[in-house]
Amino acid sequence: MKNRNENFSNNDVTLIGPGVILEGKLESKGNVRIDGKVKGNIHAKGNITIGENGEIEGEVTSMRITVGGKISGKVIAEEKIILESKSVLVGDLFTKILEVQAGAKFDGNSKMSSTESTIKNSKMPSFEK
Repeated sequence: MKNRNENFSNNDVTLIGPGVILEGKLESKGNVRIDGKVKGNIHAKGNITIGENGEIEGEVTSMRITVGGKISGKVIAEEKIILESKSVLVGDLFTKILEVQAGAKFDGNSKMSSTESTIKNSKMPSFEK
């Protein structure tokens, strides 16, 4: 019998659908899409996408983060953060590349750096144990 972790792929997507409310910590070794509501921190090794109806209250950390909905909390991306036109972000963000589309709302501080040490010093959690 194969161990469940052997079947894991970085292309796998964890979906929190519309109407779902999740309270607690969410960790994924793949990608995550949020179309519901999450109250707690989210960490993914892959990408995180927050759909237009998605809402997060907590810290979000990932390689790349695309925000179409609402986030209240710190956002940390090792590579890139995209704030889409209907997004609302209240909190600080840390990344190498920031893309803000017309209409996006952002209330907080941003720190952009091309060095990984600045991003990692923002207290990005790790799966390494």
